[in-house]
Amino acid sequence: MSTRKAVMPLAMSVPGANLGAYMTSIHSIPLLTAEEERVLAERYVNDEDVDAARQLVLSHLRFVVHIAKSYAGYGLPQGDLIQEGNVGLMKAVKRFDPDMGVRLVSFAVHWIKSEIHEYVIRNWRIVKVATTKAQRKLFFNLRSKKKGSASLSVAEAERIAIDLNVTPEQVIEMEGRLYAFDASFDAAPDEDEDRIGQAPAYYLEDNRYVPAVQLEEADWEADSTERLQAAMGKLDARSQAILSRRWLAEDKATLHELAAEYGVSAERIRQLEKNAMQKIKASLTA
Repeated sequence: MSTRKAVMPLAMSVPGANLGAYMTSIHSIPLLTAEEERVLAERYVNDEDVDAARQLVLSHLRFVVHIAKSYAGYGLPQGDLIQEGNVGLMKAVKRFDPDMGVRLVSFAVHWIKSEIHEYVIRNWRIVKVATTKAQRKLFFNLRSKKKGSASLSVAEAERIAIDLNVTPEQVIEMEGRLYAFDASFDAAPDEDEDRIGQAPAYYLEDNRYVPAVQLEEADWEADSTERLQAAMGKLDARSQAILSRRWLAEDKATLHELAAEYGVSAERIRQLEKNAMQKIKASLTA
C-alpha cells in the first residue's frame, strides 16, 4: 500500500486545544450505511484505495470520542485520550475485513480501547503501581463494579475481589487511589487548555437532546444489541434459555427455580450461567 497519502488528515487525528471545534467538525461528518461501509472497505482491501480508508476513519471519529469520554475521570487530557483512540481506529480500519459480517464499529472497539488503555497505563500516576494483569483488570473495572458512589462495604469488596481475582484488601486500596483525585466541577479560569477536559463540567455536559448525539447513541445501541443477539445465537438452547430467564426477562427467574425446572442443582445452573456469560463476553470482545 502506498504510504504517500495519510489515512487521515493530521488535523482530524489530533484534536488540539480547541476540542469544541473538533467535536463540531467530526459530528458534521455523515454516518455510513452498512452498504456504504462495505463498498469502501472492499475498495481499501482490494484496491488499496487510501481515500476509501480515510472515509471509513472520518465517519467513525465520533465513536472514538464516545469511548474516550468514559475515561475522562482518570484525570488525563481529553484531547490526548481521543488522539490515542484515533490511532486505534486507524489500526482497526487497516485490519478490517468486510467479509467478516460485522460492522466496522464493532470490530474497532477493541483496537480503540487497547490504545487508550496503554496510554492511561503509561501516563496516569495511580496506574503505575498496577503492574500485574489482575491489578490492571481491577483498575479498569472497579468503577463499573461499584454500585453507587458510596465507599465499598466489606461484602462488596469481597464480591469484586472474587470476580476480578484479587484480594479484598487490593480492592479497597485501589478504590482509595482511584477516588483520591479530587477535581473541582468547573475548570479554573486560568486552567491550561490541555487540561480543561479534566473538569467534570466538561464531560458531564448534558447532550441528550443534541440531534447528532442522539443519532450516534441510537446507532451505538442498535449495534450493541445486534452483537449481543449474535453472541446469544452461538449458545446452546439451554444456555440461551438460562441467560434469558436470569437477565433479560421482566420477571427474572432464580437459580433454584431454574434448577427445579431442569432437574439439576442450583450450583449447576450457576455454572452454566457463568460459562454462558464468559462465552458471550469472549464473542463480544473478539
